[in-house]
Amino acid sequence: MGEQRTPVVGALGGLLIVDKDGGWTSHDVVAKSRRLLRTKKVGHAGTLDPMATGVLVLGVERATKLLGQLILTTKAYTATIRLGQSTITDDAEGEITATTPAAHLADAEIAAAVAELTGDIQQVPATVSAIKVNGERAYARARAGEDVELAARPITVSRFDILARRDIDTGATTFVDLDVEVECSSGTYIRALARDLGEKLGVGGHLTALRRTRVGPFTLEHARTLDQLTAAAEAGEPLLSLGIDEAVRTAFPTRDITEAQAEDLRNGRWLDPIGLPGVYAAIDSAGHAIALLKESGKRAASVMVVRPANL
Repeated sequence: MGEQRTPVVGALGGLLIVDKDGGWTSHDVVAKSRRLLRTKKVGHAGTLDPMATGVLVLGVERATKLLGQLILTTKAYTATIRLGQSTITDDAEGEITATTPAAHLADAEIAAAVAELTGDIQQVPATVSAIKVNGERAYARARAGEDVELAARPITVSRFDILARRDIDTGATTFVDLDVEVECSSGTYIRALARDLGEKLGVGGHLTALRRTRVGPFTLEHARTLDQLTAAAEAGEPLLSLGIDEAVRTAFPTRDITEAQAEDLRNGRWLDPIGLPGVYAAIDSAGHAIALLKESGKRAASVMVVRPANL
């Protein structure tokens, strides 16, 4: 019944940055946030696997319309890769498919393989990804026993740094665990990086831990856990991490506009371009985000009206 009550945020809403706990699906987090915020208008800008923790960006009320743009932004992670063992899911939650001793690997050899996976590369997504194959999610086909083959796609790994190495002697074999930091383009699968690194080194590999530390400009400093958000809700404190105006100003380049220009944008008219690339925000004299714009030829046209005349 909680979702039927008056929302605790206004119609414009904003962004809620959650530090997701392990074991929760992104859908679980959305459902919990809907109850806390007393609204069904909550969505997320890109999922996190249940095993993963860290930054999950949620849009609330009208700010859900921003999510399509935020999904395309860069992301950063810390992770642990285990060399010497492959799994069917490329992470620790899947069945082990092969084990190979890895203690012989030299640091220089590992660094060279990491370098090959840095920059503009082609990556085959994890078989259990949410990518659709003939209308059905790849993970559903894989779990049904199908042999799923996904096409490689271009990604950019702008940073792939090894922070620490630990040799894990189990008595039966020795694994190599690598703590890494990765910065990458949208659509990059960190578990696929772990898989590919293991393959290049001839020992197999999978992901044992993953924490997303940044989505675009939004970091763990903006984030609160669901326990913290629940406590804040019980105390009657504000829940949104950023209102819609602050969220837009943080996530996009900006352009100052006049009240007349704001009225034009609200009524579907376009502005003269000023030479800004990509999507940017039009901000009025009061600091309100009026619209997201993209320039083409002689027009700077709206891709989203953030603040209609009635809000």
